[in-house]
Amino acid sequence: MDFLNKYFKLGENKTTVRTEVLAGLTTFMTMAYILAVNPDILSAAGMDKGAVFTATALASLVATLVMALYAKLPFALAPGMGLNAFFAFTVVLGMGHSWQFALTAVFLEGLVFIALTAFNIREMIVNSIPNNMKHAISVGIGLFIAFIGLKNAGIIVSNPATFVALGDVTNLTDNAGAVVALLALVLTGVLLALKVKGALLIGILAGTAIGLAFGVTQLPTSFDLIPPSLSPIFMKFEWTEILTIDMLIVVFTFLFVDMFDTVGTLIGVSSKANMLDKEGRVPRVKQALMSDAVGTTFGAMLGTSTVTTYVESAAGVSEGGRTGLTSLTVAILFFFALFLSPIFLMIPGAATAPALILVGAMMMTPIKNIDFDDYTESIPVFLTIIMMPLTYSISEGILFGVLSYVILKVLTGKFKDISIVTAVLAVLFMLKFLM
Repeated sequence: MDFLNKYFKLGENKTTVRTEVLAGLTTFMTMAYILAVNPDILSAAGMDKGAVFTATALASLVATLVMALYAKLPFALAPGMGLNAFFAFTVVLGMGHSWQFALTAVFLEGLVFIALTAFNIREMIVNSIPNNMKHAISVGIGLFIAFIGLKNAGIIVSNPATFVALGDVTNLTDNAGAVVALLALVLTGVLLALKVKGALLIGILAGTAIGLAFGVTQLPTSFDLIPPSLSPIFMKFEWTEILTIDMLIVVFTFLFVDMFDTVGTLIGVSSKANMLDKEGRVPRVKQALMSDAVGTTFGAMLGTSTVTTYVESAAGVSEGGRTGLTSLTVAILFFFALFLSPIFLMIPGAATAPALILVGAMMMTPIKNIDFDDYTESIPVFLTIIMMPLTYSISEGILFGVLSYVILKVLTGKFKDISIVTAVLAVLFMLKFLM
């Protein structure tokens, strides 16, 4: 215990081993769905589903371990949602390339990220974002992950006329997951109001138990403790097309989305945890970004899509996680998940949805630090917040926010408010629109 206290500086960060472990458990439980979802998505591209499960668990384990021991921050990493869909449905099924081509693009992206991080370019980008925007990113991510929770539970559904609508939340036959999620949401909300430690984790476990009664939680049919082999996908790169225009476009897309999803997550979760310094900077951000880059490169070698920092880390931060001991706990759980996958995979999305919804509510708190009197600040803030859930993308929210910030500042003569890096970002974002 003394070693953990000294290495992670628990006293300095006003936390304890118990709090950090509980936070890690909570983060893991809210993101464990990736162990089921990622193999499903990548198998659509023709990859071996069992092998992808093993690659997902190992890549998440290694990347999160680097974050824990090198960056010493409470953030967990895993193959990113959205990025895996782009991998399977756009690059492979849409553009007609092989999954080996897509893995090669992810590997190259990881190498580029390592270089950008080593030369502090990514760190410069993080630090260049204005403080009001940083708070807005936290709020926007809150709305985004709450929307994910509502959608995963079936509380919110798609609608041809209005895009989204309220699902049939009383239908126990066709939408029992929504009923389970609402019951668990109420229970978890009560526990939070009563200041019960581990309320989010208790809510997830309770939701899983309630799901058994409604047929939402499915008990494992077997308990095979041997992880599936990686051999069908390990180091399966395709080098013949690395100089093509298609490869350039795919690598750039992976690079762009991953960079700003990661930047947004680091800023947003750090803002929520009051971890930003007086100048609004994320502590040890270079180490955090390097963890992300190493995770992506290693993950591609194993056979999975881009690894990124997870917004679900906010769940653990909300439970008090402040150091790398939180992420170390997550890494250890990913290790056990390799051998106990049937147990972890039985947790339904309806059970984790309430945690995402309530963490979304918690992440709204930085909004009180935003200056709404200056419209050159408040309009970009609003666009950042609203575009994240509406475009289903953290990076798109940042794009709209930065572009509108620079445009409004220029047109109102407030040039001094624009840093060189922010101006460069705006130009790059504009090029992305044009391309």
